[in-house]
Amino acid sequence: MSLNPESRILVTGGAGFIGSALVWELNRRGCENIIISDRLSTDEKWKNLVPLHFHDYVDGGDLEKHIRSSPDSLGQFDVILHLGACSATTEKDADYLMRNNYEFTKILCKWALENDTRFVYASSAATYGDGTLGMDDQLSDLHSLRPLNMYGYSKHLFDLHAKRTRMLDKIVGLKYFNVYGPNEDHKADMRSVVHKAYGQILDQGKVQLFKSHRPDYKDGEQMRDFLYVKDAIRMTLHLAETKTANGLFNLGSGQAHTWVQLAQAIFAALGKEPDIQFVDMPEHLQSKYQYYTCADITKLRASGYTQDLYTLNDAVRDYVQGYLTGDKRLGDES
Repeated sequence: MSLNPESRILVTGGAGFIGSALVWELNRRGCENIIISDRLSTDEKWKNLVPLHFHDYVDGGDLEKHIRSSPDSLGQFDVILHLGACSATTEKDADYLMRNNYEFTKILCKWALENDTRFVYASSAATYGDGTLGMDDQLSDLHSLRPLNMYGYSKHLFDLHAKRTRMLDKIVGLKYFNVYGPNEDHKADMRSVVHKAYGQILDQGKVQLFKSHRPDYKDGEQMRDFLYVKDAIRMTLHLAETKTANGLFNLGSGQAHTWVQLAQAIFAALGKEPDIQFVDMPEHLQSKYQYYTCADITKLRASGYTQDLYTLNDAVRDYVQGYLTGDKRLGDES
């Protein structure tokens, strides 16, 4: 299946970070017959929509009501890209997370399959917990995983449901690792360290990173798989178009870098000498903190994804110089 200008596409969470980036990439491929659904609330993610081309916007609450009571009124879609969710790893309202991230995903997936619509949804690398059981997207015993927070568990619960009901054999679940890039401004504390550090460097000339609270990791040498959003969305659309690719897929760079390496790349993009300060990690985070994440993307590559990925330095430079400097969003490129 190839997405083209005739394709009718629903993007939930389409005003958000990865969702709006997906719409931007779809626009670049000539696709504008897109319905965006989101809950705009009081933040400023609406600004992500301004440069984009799409057919219509539906409030997230209204979308759920339509699917429950009059699904035919929404028409037929070729693909549903379900990015809509509460993505705050610190969210404590478990009822809200269950309704928003689990129950609604069940309803939307069932409706998609009943209408022969390709369904691609955002799971999360947070489902892997602290990583001691590995980060294998081909793991047969999903129930063995132990997420560290309620956000991760809400995502994990749908993965389990999809596998138990055999829906996972017909849909795609995306385990995004540490995605960063333009259009994340609205995410407050959930913004990437690149975005936060950029502001710190402009204001104070230095970057603050968490100290390590484990003897096997030096300060700033905790490691993450950082994935540039432009790579994340190309991987996502590849899987949406590859009908033989079903199940869970890790979406990451396949490489782990330290926070210090990331900070150094930000200073380099700004043409400044690194000045890094280490601060204590808040107590409430210490027991839930991942010290190492790295995506095995063998399964993604086996599905036919052959594109080269941005290096960390090139991605950070593109983000800092192309978007953060000048306060631009995807679609504002000159």
